[in-house]
Amino acid sequence: MDLLIAHLIAAVVFSVVGIVVFCLCLFVLDKLTPFSIIKEIGEDHNQALGIIIGAIVLGMSIIIAAAISG
Repeated sequence: MDLLIAHLIAAVVFSVVGIVVFCLCLFVLDKLTPFSIIKEIGEDHNQALGIIIGAIVLGMSIIIAAAISG
């Protein structure tokens, strides 16, 4: 039972670390672009930017998951 609790705590900690790193990456990406990503996708309906941001998000997610899982 103690091993199960230890694994659950480790999973929660790694999940939180992954989400924090992912949010930090999105923040840096938003600051590096010379325009507002939210305005371009939400208000101007820029589909090309949406596809590129989606690909970047998937790539970052795969890299973070691989780094955390070891």
